[in-house]
Amino acid sequence: MVTTHNLGFPRIGAKRELKFGLERYWKGESSRDELKALGAELRARHWNNQRELDLAPVGDFAFYDQVLDMSFTLGNLPERVRGYHGDKLDNYFRVARGRSAAGAEEHADCCGGVAAGEMTKWFDTNYHYIVPEFTADTQFSLDFSRLSEHLKEAQAQGVKAKPVIVGPLTYLWLGKAKDDSDKLALLPRLMAVYRALLSHFNALGVEWVQIDEPILVTELEPAWREAFTRAYEGFEERSVKLLLATYFGELKENLELAVKLPVDGLHIDAINAREEIAQAAQKLPATSVLSVGAINGRNIWKTDLNAALEWLAPLAQQLGERLWIAPSCSLLHVPVDLTSEAKLDAEIRSWLAFALQKLDEVKVLATALNQGRDKVAAELEANAAAIAARRNSPRVNNPAVKAALARIDAKLGNRQHAYAERAPKQAALLNLPAFPTTTIGSFPQTGEIRLARSQFKSGALDEAGYQAAMRKEIARSVREQEALELDVLVHGEAERNDMVEYFGEQLDGYAFSQFGWVQSYGSRCVKPPILFGDISRPKAMTVDWITYAQSLTRKPMKGMLTGPVTILNWSFVRDDQPRSVSCYQLALAIREEVIDLEKAGVRVIQIDEAALREGLPLRRAQWGEYLRWAVESFRITANGVQDETQIHTHMCYSEFNDIIASIADMDADVITIETSRSDMELLDAFDNFRYPNEIGPGVYDIHSPNIPTQEHIVQLMQKAAERIPAARLWVNPDCGLKTRQWAEVIPALTNMVLAAKTLRSQVG
Repeated sequence: MVTTHNLGFPRIGAKRELKFGLERYWKGESSRDELKALGAELRARHWNNQRELDLAPVGDFAFYDQVLDMSFTLGNLPERVRGYHGDKLDNYFRVARGRSAAGAEEHADCCGGVAAGEMTKWFDTNYHYIVPEFTADTQFSLDFSRLSEHLKEAQAQGVKAKPVIVGPLTYLWLGKAKDDSDKLALLPRLMAVYRALLSHFNALGVEWVQIDEPILVTELEPAWREAFTRAYEGFEERSVKLLLATYFGELKENLELAVKLPVDGLHIDAINAREEIAQAAQKLPATSVLSVGAINGRNIWKTDLNAALEWLAPLAQQLGERLWIAPSCSLLHVPVDLTSEAKLDAEIRSWLAFALQKLDEVKVLATALNQGRDKVAAELEANAAAIAARRNSPRVNNPAVKAALARIDAKLGNRQHAYAERAPKQAALLNLPAFPTTTIGSFPQTGEIRLARSQFKSGALDEAGYQAAMRKEIARSVREQEALELDVLVHGEAERNDMVEYFGEQLDGYAFSQFGWVQSYGSRCVKPPILFGDISRPKAMTVDWITYAQSLTRKPMKGMLTGPVTILNWSFVRDDQPRSVSCYQLALAIREEVIDLEKAGVRVIQIDEAALREGLPLRRAQWGEYLRWAVESFRITANGVQDETQIHTHMCYSEFNDIIASIADMDADVITIETSRSDMELLDAFDNFRYPNEIGPGVYDIHSPNIPTQEHIVQLMQKAAERIPAARLWVNPDCGLKTRQWAEVIPALTNMVLAAKTLRSQVG
């Protein structure tokens, strides 16, 4: 019989219960016990959702991040939080966001919080994890309390539990050595704790443990490959079975390594590594399980179940009970339940599957393999009809868009002149001081904004009333920025629900869910739009809002747009054509908006590409092709303007040192980046690369409630000036300010402007 299981379940809740619970706790509006009770309630509900699986994951639930959870399980806390008193949850949130709940920070000298842990993207997803920190002296000690608590809850509920942990090599690989020591030198100490962890699982009656090692789908240096063999040989004397889980890509040269490791099963992502399934089946020991990720855990399209069965059936004949079926990766990356989407277009809805529906697909595949296709004939017939309907729908293909793509040529991506010729023209027009100050685009999404949006969607507020409410908020943003004496202003994006969804709602080829939320980090959730067809722009999307804001001030007003690569990477994208084709379609659509903004008199236009690096293939050998079409798409979007129009772009939480040449090739006049959490470490890229244009290294970590001091900002900018000429430096936050409160934003930006004035006085 084929075994069914799951690698992980969305933890935020179908109605974002965890998000709201966390935010209540952080504000001091609920107790620690209430938050913990909510966590237990969500875990119980999610295990009930997975009750028909043969094995359900335990330990995949986190109050903030599963990598941070693993750091606490391993006793690896940054030195800066070890002296703080209170519940472990307080220290957990201090590492995650710089401080815990309101009222929990009575410790001396902590009123301003502590430095939050660095945050970066989880492989090539839009999920962020808190980066583990190491030094040569790092020691590890097991804290089994969280996993023990969750495991006992699951067992009491009758769940056949499969604990999920981040593997030792992936944990080290994801972390950062703060003293430039060799992370692999810590492996012996770390393995002792992992062995103790497995012993504790055994004592609680666990049979299988899922140990995630997704770095096996990357290009590993020889030392790391050898470390895998050494580490897993240390697991040979154990009393629990290990399922080694890989996902997000192909194993390639690491396939031989993976099948020879002394584990009891191997999970392979069949969505990305389908060709490796047969090889693994042949090479695994005769006693080992092969878990096949046959259902896409990262996208929302229905699986072609009949096609899947065509290649799974021979595999089931070959492996028998050694075959397991699961989604390709954790379902963390998809929404919870499609059945709540009553307002979604019925035809498009029939093409989709969210987390619960994907588990149903796992069940159908297993039933067909175990009992025969006749047992699920109705389900297979309905699935085949949905797959065919999507393939043949006239809503998917637009001949006019395809004709526009065919007309793309090299000239479309080139500015009239090089930056060296454009910059003096822009300087003369904008007349900005040294170290010009700006923000990244959004200002706080206040209760008034959310109420007006909710009333407008429900019909309680007409369009004229909604427009008036948004103009009032835009006017407030402009007024506050002028009072702060910022140099280049933004309209604040009051009218935008999300930087991607807002544009998708106005582009043909997109559909939108009502409850399709996905966790990005902590309590931050996004609702990716669904790119189902060819993309075009029926009308201008931002011009009226930006020109209204410009009418309120004599200072330059930035037009704010999201770039094609980010819209692509932060959407649920089509799986029936190359991603590059969809990106070029988006580039042409956003290019029209850029040109219309310039015609309306907007002379500074920011095109955010926050997700450029996120779309990089996990293997460096495949980077070149991706960067070619991604950079070309940006250039097509940006470069239809006159020399005098200044083009900005923004990238957040991206380790881009290794693609700095491609970023320079984007040829934006100004790039703004995240650097404050990494203490300007991202600027190491400029030690060996002479970046040709202007740059704003973010000096205000907007993902933390901590308010940066004027002195700290000056110090960060002085570090930047050691690598980049002061004449080409801007001063700005890391990212948009929509998730912060005005009470935090005003003092932080006040300090930022004062820091810029100090810097100007220093350079004369």
